[in-house]
Amino acid sequence: MDYINAFWVGGLICALVQILLEKTKLMPGRVMVILVCLGAVLGSVGLYDKLIDFAGAGASVPLLGFGNTLWKGVKEAIDDHGFLGLFEGGLKASAVGISAALIFSYIASWIFKPKMKE
Repeated sequence: MDYINAFWVGGLICALVQILLEKTKLMPGRVMVILVCLGAVLGSVGLYDKLIDFAGAGASVPLLGFGNTLWKGVKEAIDDHGFLGLFEGGLKASAVGISAALIFSYIASWIFKPKMKE
């Protein structure tokens, strides 16, 4: 049942974002920022952890989950280091995901030979 919940929750999030992209004039970059900020806000009020408990990777993988991860990292770093935690917490909490994205995209650029659009 965990896989089914992850599938439909992740799919619902993606479908809602696609509808938002299709029905508004928002640029994809702005939608991504909205999702990260929304994940941080939902995490700060305690709602996103409940969604992750229910849906697992279906809730933690999309950009909403990234925002929640940033929020958790900042919260822990502020508790440990005070004001300086604002600057280090999000980077520390998301370093593995960001590093993986950079490494895998670099490897993909070797394999697929990207070119500029004309």
